[in-house]
Amino acid sequence: MPSLYYEVIHKSIDFIERHLDEELNLDRIAREAGFSKFHFHRIFQKYVGKSPAEYIRTRKLSSAAYLLLNSEERILDIAVHYGFESQEAFTRAFKGLYALPPAEYRAQMKLLIQESEEFTMSEIKGWLITGTAPGNYKAALDMQIYHKGRNSVSLERTADGSPDDSEFGTLMQQFDAKNYLGKRMRFAGFIRTSEVTGWCGLWMRIDDKLQNLLGFDNMQYRNIKGTNDWNYYACVLDIPEEADCINIGILLTGSGKVWLDDCTFEEVGMDIPVTDVRTRTQNFPLEPQNLKFEA
Repeated sequence: MPSLYYEVIHKSIDFIERHLDEELNLDRIAREAGFSKFHFHRIFQKYVGKSPAEYIRTRKLSSAAYLLLNSEERILDIAVHYGFESQEAFTRAFKGLYALPPAEYRAQMKLLIQESEEFTMSEIKGWLITGTAPGNYKAALDMQIYHKGRNSVSLERTADGSPDDSEFGTLMQQFDAKNYLGKRMRFAGFIRTSEVTGWCGLWMRIDDKLQNLLGFDNMQYRNIKGTNDWNYYACVLDIPEEADCINIGILLTGSGKVWLDDCTFEEVGMDIPVTDVRTRTQNFPLEPQNLKFEA
């Protein structure tokens, strides 16, 4: 059932993304998902960490911010396009998320984008690139494609030629496990992809002081391929008492480009299942098969 819930959330977010310029409410989305609105609201809040209404509002404002920067549409027209009753209501909501009214945001951010140099991995605080061929991959902050806020981070293969089957790059960070011992933690974020020829996904690893592996998930069995709009993904692991270091990141195998935004690292209840790949088991038959070799 938990894996079904993740599938339902992915499909629901995809539905929301495709209909952001329409009226969206809990009844419509829950009906599309095949659940009662009360059950769907509980699942969405539990697994995504925010209510459907909060998610929709944030994405409408983020999409409006994109239009402010990449079109000459009037602010009133943008407000109406995303379902706000007036320019004043849109301005209040926009300022609440971006700390600037729409007109000032448009002017300041366009100027900032024009004047700023490209951000590279060395300037993304706390993060670094590694993998089997880190020199073939590049990370950058993207001020024009984002899920929430003012920018996302992208990871792409920039080397010429086709990658071999074992090549991958990852944008990652490490931190001390001591504040999380004995807890079940979820590393989650929103991912968008473009022409990923191999696969990509979030990953999370738990190590002890001798660098022994205590927990690991890289989304290998639920990976992302090809071109996809923003959607929500998560890794959930238990942090043992002997844990020393936690590693989190996003990996990309092969060619293509992936964006990551709006990440969280938070404790969840024991009712949220872990995604540790080491717990993945093969589905065996319940009884011996064909013992007489007659079938």
